[in-house]
Amino acid sequence: MNGRNEIPTPPDFTPELPAPVPRQPAHSRTTQFLGFQREDGLWDVEAQMLDTKPFDFEYGIEAPLPAHVPLHRMLIRITFDAQLTVVDIVSAMADHPHGHCTSADRHMRRMIGSSMAKGWRKSIEEHLGKVEGCTHMRELLFNMATVAFQTIAPHNIAHYERLRQQGTMLQIPPHLGQCHAFDLSGPVVERLYPMFFQPQASPSARDGNPESQKAASPSGMPPHA
Repeated sequence: MNGRNEIPTPPDFTPELPAPVPRQPAHSRTTQFLGFQREDGLWDVEAQMLDTKPFDFEYGIEAPLPAHVPLHRMLIRITFDAQLTVVDIVSAMADHPHGHCTSADRHMRRMIGSSMAKGWRKSIEEHLGKVEGCTHMRELLFNMATVAFQTIAPHNIAHYERLRQQGTMLQIPPHLGQCHAFDLSGPVVERLYPMFFQPQASPSARDGNPESQKAASPSGMPPHA
């Protein structure tokens, strides 16, 4: 907690929501995620969590914490490849309420080799669950996978477009069927991925289940391929 500096109060970001009842600020949590393409062909995603309170805070911590001074400031960088496999991971607990907190990230490198494309949350719980890790570090890690997807999205979209133009896109992209916008029976898939468009997709087909799509096509290929 030494050397902590006051963090400016964040602005009100709720004008688009209905007006709340009269209230007073009680806590601020800010998270930031950044993605990078590296010169060595790999990718980085970085995350930071910042917790502050608008009043002096003493309960449960080892020294009084002045208002707007960080209670938590935690950072993680994951390096990953084009298949979203973790190649390296580093972390720092810059601000924390208890001296013992600093040992909570000692197992972070267990995540090397994990896939952010599949089973990410399960891997986090297996390697860093409960007292093996930090609740806030796990929260950051959970969301870093979706940021990694967004980071490499232009690269992947260009790849899928090349396959589409060549007529060789035979495997459904992994993001289809995983959210409302990419419903296999929706207008976005019909426009961008017509070979996988299913006007009357069943619930099992909408979730991108390969077996359900094989059953829907005698050839084992996705409909409209």
